[in-house]
Amino acid sequence: MPLPPFHIHRRRFLGTAAAAAGLALPALGPVLAQETTADQAADQTGGETFSFDVLSERMRALAADPYQPPEPVEGFLADLTYDAYQRIRFNGDRARWADTGAPFRLQTFHPGWLFNEPVKVHEIVDGQVRDMTFTTDDFEYDDEELAASVPENTEMPGIAGFRLHTPLNRADIFDDLVVFQGASYFRALGRGTAYGLSARGLALNTGLPEGEEFPRFSHFWLERPAEGQQSVTLYAALDSPSVTGAYRFVITPGKDTRMEVTARVYLREDVSEVGIAPLTSMYLFSGADRGGFDDYRAAVHDSEALVVNLASGDTVFRALNNPPRLGNSYIGAQAPKSFGLVQRSRDFEDYLDAQAHYGERPSLMVEPLGDWGPGAVRLVEIPSDLEINDNIVAFWVPEGERRAGDALELSYNLYWGLNPPGAAPANLARVVRTRVGEGGVAGVETKADTRKFVVDFAGGVLSGLPRDAEIEPVVSAAGGEVAEAILSPVDGKDIWRLVIEVRAKRDAVVELKAAIEGYDRRLTETWAYQWIDA
Repeated sequence: MPLPPFHIHRRRFLGTAAAAAGLALPALGPVLAQETTADQAADQTGGETFSFDVLSERMRALAADPYQPPEPVEGFLADLTYDAYQRIRFNGDRARWADTGAPFRLQTFHPGWLFNEPVKVHEIVDGQVRDMTFTTDDFEYDDEELAASVPENTEMPGIAGFRLHTPLNRADIFDDLVVFQGASYFRALGRGTAYGLSARGLALNTGLPEGEEFPRFSHFWLERPAEGQQSVTLYAALDSPSVTGAYRFVITPGKDTRMEVTARVYLREDVSEVGIAPLTSMYLFSGADRGGFDDYRAAVHDSEALVVNLASGDTVFRALNNPPRLGNSYIGAQAPKSFGLVQRSRDFEDYLDAQAHYGERPSLMVEPLGDWGPGAVRLVEIPSDLEINDNIVAFWVPEGERRAGDALELSYNLYWGLNPPGAAPANLARVVRTRVGEGGVAGVETKADTRKFVVDFAGGVLSGLPRDAEIEPVVSAAGGEVAEAILSPVDGKDIWRLVIEVRAKRDAVVELKAAIEGYDRRLTETWAYQWIDA
């Protein structure tokens, strides 16, 4: 049985199918005048009955105009330093929707410092658009000198972002649920989790020679939730030199918080690569890849693997690493069931970090709605020496070229939680750990010309099989040579261990894959790893 398709490092995924143009949208709402800004496009919805289709049509029309950058903040906002900004927080007593009886509260982030392009927020009440304004009185300034320099009751030109609170973990406490702040970035929580990885509205030319472009959500429209309402709906306008877009988010908090996202994207310019449903995380080191880190902790990462569930029923578990140079991997797929960045290691002993609590970071799975057709999940791994750097990016690349005038419409669910749907296969044995070291026999002799990869599998029908079970490993090493592959059970544990010795030329990039098969079927998810022999 062949392994799922897994394309080679740095291969540009350029399809030839003509299905890339996306769905046409209905012609609703007036066409914008030439050189309309995103602010003007949004303002035209003021006083009207709000419609996602009208917003979409206006963003489509805006894509025909040259990009107009937003006006930066001025005055005391432009003078805020890092230290000053850290001493500003929203006054919780002024949270919006606190008097509605709805199980949601809205707070905003102060503009200034790095956030010098204000974001506009509007509220939808009974279908009608109302502007939401915020003043300096909505914030607390925890420094006498700073507070004295801030004018009282001064209306902000916009905000830096916002957060929503809800009783996520306890009925009597409004916990953080979701944060939108910076470009098109946002983060959410499921029950029992702490903030970790992020999602984005769109990725453009990530890691490509022409340089990455970061579209931004310039405006938001939030539907005021009613008493007892279990979900909150918001809309966003996306704008950048190369694209515009209209987004809808329906957010339902819970054990696995679900976001139903509809993205309608319109291209102003040709784009080399569009990344749909991009996820961003941090991976510094673990037992498989300690690098040169002299650290007491066992592992430091917000996510440990990319998981891709294929339409065939196979699951690819791509263990993350911190490479010596930029790494790229493409996992080809036809209408994948789901993909995402996961954190499966949940015990304190897996990390030994008493402050960061990496075991509580959420996994995030993307579930396509409808047929996404052919394409690939791309994984980008960026070398990093600090855990404050998000150095992992994963997203869907639809097959075909992206040209000015094209439109894309895709819908998907985002699930945030400790073990959201698709994060681990239900019927296949899972990868429980990966370890990497020198080739040869441990403690006896080493082989300088090989590298050892140890993969432990557990669960599924693999559990309880005797040592003489008729199963075998299927292993491949594109870019290298498999010198040896030995599969055996671990005595006293419900684990089967696969030990792989791989040989490669200096500076080679090797894409490894391994799975266990038997009794005419695949018994495990497919372990995958990229080894750069630097």
